[in-house]
Amino acid sequence: MSEAPPVHSPSPRRTALATGAGLVLLLVAGAVAPRWLTSLATLALANGLVSLGIVVMMRCGAVPFGQGLVFAAGGYAAALLFNKAGITDIVLLSALGALAGCAIAAPFAPLLARYRGIFFAMLTLALSMVLYGLLMKTEPLGGSDGFNVGRATLLGWKPPDAAAHYVLWAVTATIACGLGGLMRIYFDSQRGLLSLGVRENELRVEYLGSSVTQIVAVNYLVAAALGGAGGALAVLALGHIDPNFSYWTTSGEFVFVAILAGHHSVVAVLASSFLLELVRSFSSAWFPNTWQLALGLFLLLVIRFLPDGLGSLLARLPVLPRRAA
Repeated sequence: MSEAPPVHSPSPRRTALATGAGLVLLLVAGAVAPRWLTSLATLALANGLVSLGIVVMMRCGAVPFGQGLVFAAGGYAAALLFNKAGITDIVLLSALGALAGCAIAAPFAPLLARYRGIFFAMLTLALSMVLYGLLMKTEPLGGSDGFNVGRATLLGWKPPDAAAHYVLWAVTATIACGLGGLMRIYFDSQRGLLSLGVRENELRVEYLGSSVTQIVAVNYLVAAALGGAGGALAVLALGHIDPNFSYWTTSGEFVFVAILAGHHSVVAVLASSFLLELVRSFSSAWFPNTWQLALGLFLLLVIRFLPDGLGSLLARLPVLPRRAA
């Protein structure tokens, strides 16, 4: 039996420093990268937040196949508030998108928290497809065609055309890094470690005096907030929304990224989302009929040789020794 890689739990201060350094690196990279790459990376980070929510659930032993539900809820909330209520601020729309994701998931959290395995996956998928059907038939929401969204502002400032893509990238990167840092702290907290205990042995967690159902329900709401924020940012990046945000193939892509990344590293989740968008972008031009096959084979190889995902590689890195005080 192979020995599991050591798990390192950095302090919140070290997590904050690493998050800040990562954000600076992303901002600099976005300033020098071509516009098409920055736009692609913006969408990747938005989608990566949804996959990060799935990782939150994976850590407690449940994999939702219907995160399109909260992704679409956040996206439609942001788009409607933009067009109907005149709210155009990027930060506010992403926060309201996260709130919409929580609102639509909250009534189902106590029920879903009682199930595991294929039952949990199929129930979440069914909810997502119910929303898809409703959106397809609702003409005031654009029906099957959806509707467009204009250019967002930042604290009342509307960026010029030449800088709009970078401003959206900078805000998205800031939100993604901030939420990623918070999730790293949450993973290393008592409740985050109890989530791993739920995945390994629910009965022992109950003996310790913690409620397994409550842990799973709270994690589901955290995942819903991340998915809603990702949906709002994705809508602003694409400039359009339609019912496919809630379709099962969209949810499947989020699960693909989560499995590819594993539950060890937040950075691996965002990096895997970017990898997926990069492969999709280039393969659609070079071999549009077989790129899904290549991506599937790559996932099979990762599962075979890295069953804990790409993030397990980072977990195996040695920790740098601390300097003596």
